[in-house]
Amino acid sequence: MNTTTCRPLSGETPHVKIIGAGLAGSEAALQLAMRGVRVTLKEMRPGKSTLVHASGRCAELVCSNSLKSKKPESAAGMLKEELRVLGSRLYDTALACEVPAGGALAVDRDAFSHAVTASLEAHPLIELVRDEALDVMAEARGFDALVVAAGPLASDALAASLAKITGEDALAFYDAAAPIVLADSLDNSVLFTQSRYEEDAEQGDYLNAPFTKDEYEAFIRELVEAERVIPKDFETRELFSACQPIEEIARKGFDAPRFGPLKPVGLIDPRTGRRPWAVLQLRAEDRARQSYNLVGFQTNLTFPEQKRVFSLIPGLGNAEFARFGVMHRNTFIDAPRLLDDRLRLHAALLPDEAPPVYVAGQLGGTEGYCEAIRSGLHVALCVAARLAGVEAPPLPRQTAFGALLAYATDPDTRDYQPMHVNFGIMAPLDAPVRNKRQRYAAYAQRGRDALAAYRDALDACGLLAESAGRADG
Repeated sequence: MNTTTCRPLSGETPHVKIIGAGLAGSEAALQLAMRGVRVTLKEMRPGKSTLVHASGRCAELVCSNSLKSKKPESAAGMLKEELRVLGSRLYDTALACEVPAGGALAVDRDAFSHAVTASLEAHPLIELVRDEALDVMAEARGFDALVVAAGPLASDALAASLAKITGEDALAFYDAAAPIVLADSLDNSVLFTQSRYEEDAEQGDYLNAPFTKDEYEAFIRELVEAERVIPKDFETRELFSACQPIEEIARKGFDAPRFGPLKPVGLIDPRTGRRPWAVLQLRAEDRARQSYNLVGFQTNLTFPEQKRVFSLIPGLGNAEFARFGVMHRNTFIDAPRLLDDRLRLHAALLPDEAPPVYVAGQLGGTEGYCEAIRSGLHVALCVAARLAGVEAPPLPRQTAFGALLAYATDPDTRDYQPMHVNFGIMAPLDAPVRNKRQRYAAYAQRGRDALAAYRDALDACGLLAESAGRADG
C-alpha cells in the first residue's frame, strides 16, 4: 500500500494549524498526523465556553448522541461506509462507544469525547493549545495551511475576522437541542421498551411514552402556549428546518407532531395491545441507560416551562432533567460563493503570500455529525495532497459526501442553507427506478462502486492511510 510523504512548500517540516477541536477539527488533526504532518490544534474551551458545551473535551456532542441510520441503503448509511472505507478515526471511536439505538448509530457521548481527546493528546505530532483564536490571518501566519473548523458556535471575534476576509456577512440560524432525563425518575409502569420498525422490534432500544387522544390534546394545548426564550418573529425566519423545536412543529398544526416526532407508527402499547394515539420515544444517552434523550424534542421553551409542560408526557410526571433543551446560535459561511471543492477559501479572498485556508465542519455550511467528521477527513486529504505535491483525485458526486460537496460548493446554489446528506441532491440514476426502495438500493450500489474507485485513486497517489478499509467490507 502506498503512503504519502508530506512536504511543505517551504521545504521544512510540514506544519498545519487547525482552529476548533470539534468533530471536523479533531478528525482532520488525526488524519494529518497519521500522514506525518505536525498539527497545532487550537481550542478555546474550557477557558472560553459556549452556551451548550458542558466540558472542555474535544469532539463533544451537544445536540443529540445519535449519528443517524446505519442502514446501507440510506444516505446516512452510505456516508458511514465512506468513513469506514477511508479510515475515519472518529468513526472507529464512535463504533467503540456505541449504545443501542435500533437501526441508528448512537454513542455514549462522554465516552466518545473522552476517547477522542485522549487520542489527540497522546499523538506526538499534535499540539493541543487551549486558547481562543481571534484573527484568521494572524493564526495562519507561519503555517503551511490553516483549517478553520470552529463549528457553528464560533466566537464573535473569529466570526467577525472571517467575515472581513470573505466580504460577506456571516449567515446565522438557530439550532435547538433536546432535553435529557434521568432514567430512575421515569415511570416504567407507563413507558414500554420497543423499537419502531419491525426489523428492530426484538432489540427494544427505545423507551416509549404512549399518549391517549385526551393526553395528547392536553399536552399540545400547553405546549403551544408555553413561554419561550426567543421571540416568535425571529424563530420563523431563521430556525433551521431539520432542528425545529417541538412547539414550532405544533404551531403548524394541532396534529403535526403526530406525523413527526410523536408518530406512533410501528409501536404497540403492551397495556392495551393497540397502537397509541401518539408516542414520544426516548433514546439511551449512555451504555448503562442511566439517562435518556427525548427524541425530536428540540425546544425553545424556558427551563421552568420545560419542566412543567414535559411533565405532562405520560411516564414523565416526575422526570428529573439532566439537561434542559437549549437554543443556540449557529454561524456558517456562504459556501457556494466562497469555497472550492476542496473546501478551500478562494485564493482571491486572501492576502498575497497567505497560506491556503480551508473551512471544515458546520462552519462551512454542512449539517450533521457524520458530515462534519467526513468534511474534516476530506480537508485532511486535500491538505496532505498539497503538502506532498500531488493532485488529490476528485471526490465522485455519486458518493454521499461527494453529492453534498457538489451542492454546497456549486455557485448556482442560491439561498444556501446547511444540508445533511440526502438522496435529493444526488445525481439522478442513468435509468430511472420508480420503486423507492429499489431506487435507494441503486443509489447505494452506485455509491459503493464510485467509492471503491476513489479509494483506489487515493491509494495510487499515496494518500490513503494504512487504517483505511476495503470498499467491499
